[in-house]
Amino acid sequence: MLDFLGDPAFWQYLSIPFVAAFVGWFTNWVAIQMLFYPVEPIGKPPFFGWVGILPSRAEKMAQITTNNTLNKVGTVKELFQSLDPEKIAQHITKLIDRQLPLYIEEIILRENPTVWEMLPEMAKSRIIEEVRLQLPATVHRMMEDLSVDVEQMLDVHHLVLHQVLKDRAIINRIFLSCGQKEFNFIIYSGAILGFLFGLLQMAAWWFFPIWWQLPVWGVFVGFATNWVALRIIFQPLNPLQIGPYVLQGLFLKRQHEVAASWSEIIAQEILTVENVIHNLLYGPKSTRSQMIIRKYIRNIVDEVSGIAKPVIQWIVGLEHYIHMKEAASDRVISLTASALGDTEFKREEAALLKTMLSDRVKSLSSESFQDFLRPAFQEDETKLIIIGGILGLITGILQYLITFG
Repeated sequence: MLDFLGDPAFWQYLSIPFVAAFVGWFTNWVAIQMLFYPVEPIGKPPFFGWVGILPSRAEKMAQITTNNTLNKVGTVKELFQSLDPEKIAQHITKLIDRQLPLYIEEIILRENPTVWEMLPEMAKSRIIEEVRLQLPATVHRMMEDLSVDVEQMLDVHHLVLHQVLKDRAIINRIFLSCGQKEFNFIIYSGAILGFLFGLLQMAAWWFFPIWWQLPVWGVFVGFATNWVALRIIFQPLNPLQIGPYVLQGLFLKRQHEVAASWSEIIAQEILTVENVIHNLLYGPKSTRSQMIIRKYIRNIVDEVSGIAKPVIQWIVGLEHYIHMKEAASDRVISLTASALGDTEFKREEAALLKTMLSDRVKSLSSESFQDFLRPAFQEDETKLIIIGGILGLITGILQYLITFG
């Protein structure tokens, strides 16, 4: 009764849906790997090597990250305010204050060492205390002025691009933080869909056992499993009620979950307080921010000089006096940029920004939210589907040669 189990033809026939399942799984797995890896080019892409599609388009992905996501969750001013400028001012003041005597001595010695050495200790202490008294209010007002027109001084696109080009793997981490579950679904659904298509293929082979059927079905399975999986992830765009069931794209259902993971990586790796302030001070739009800082530091120098300003200018020379104010400004700008590298402070600031970003992402419409992951596929969706078809063709030919040949 079970004699057919010993017939090789039976096992050949039975193998068809399982090979199709492998084709569906393998082609989707390869497509996802090609999307992200390798981060650095191997060989000479695109014809004699390969680099991950997303890392290879880091500049465009940075633009998409800025335009399609960051711009939708808040303005530049809102992003900056979420970092709590007043808290930043207090942190900068505290760090400068710790080494204030050293900084003052360094600046004056550079311009006129004789004058500083001739000053009695009481006069030196008076200068240091006067600066110490004025520093908190000055840094506070300075940060307020920077906050007012921060859009004119902070270039978020340049900041994102700089971080992405410095570490192209960031692009992978951004999209993987959003869509790791969806990428896994694409891979595993390939096996399930491949098996189902394989059952159709098995029926077709029963009636028409023609050699070219297997390669043709291989192309279809490799192509269709990619295409169907992508549609399931993003469609329907909005919830669709069908009886007791609600249908919606798998990624879109996870909006609240994605909001937390995406916001975390943006706050901790890209829009860190250190990166934001560095861009503010040294980025393409930094001329105005440096002018604001210099204005306040010059005022401190003049106020500390007080009524003795004409005498000081006469002793050190007007040119040296001006240089001293510029040297003080340069030192404060440098200290401001470096003062924000403290790990604990960066963690606290990142938590503030993450909360703001996460709340905004959760409130986005489905149309806007899909742009957090969709660009990863849109860039080369057709290419990935075609690659799936080509791999399916190769596997179909091998299946015929090995199993039926």
